[in-house]
Amino acid sequence: MMETIEDSAENLLEHADKRVGSSAHMITTARVPADKPVRIAFSLNDSPDDTPPENTFPLAFPELEQQLQPLPPCHDSTESMEVFKQHCQIAEEYHEVKKEIALLEERKKELIARLEQAEKESMDAAQLAKEYAELTEENRTLKLAQTQCAEQLEKLRIQYQKRQGSS
Repeated sequence: MMETIEDSAENLLEHADKRVGSSAHMITTARVPADKPVRIAFSLNDSPDDTPPENTFPLAFPELEQQLQPLPPCHDSTESMEVFKQHCQIAEEYHEVKKEIALLEERKKELIARLEQAEKESMDAAQLAKEYAELTEENRTLKLAQTQCAEQLEKLRIQYQKRQGSS
């Protein structure tokens, strides 16, 4: 049987009234804005209230979608309390996994950016290597042409000097 939040609050008030001798905290039914998380503490044993509860679970997980929010437990049912605890633990684990996924996605973006930068640098390096090879080949060709022109010039000088000497 599911209880509404108001019914749960009334049950808590009645339970608190029964424990007059203890330092029970007053629970009000005042409305809390939806954007503010509400925390509720409970204990399944009858230990005094002066010790902090071992399991304090949030009633609402603001980052969790509405349909995934844990429903308030029926405080008279141990099984309901256990289900509520489990649901809260699962919700916390879900939140942690979502945070980890977000961190991993951010890391993925960083790695992709680094990879793109490395590929760009690699392409730049490959382009520079190709340009270097082309310039080296052009330099070799130009040196060969210079050598051939120098030899041809020397031959022409010799021929010119022979003509000058024979005339």
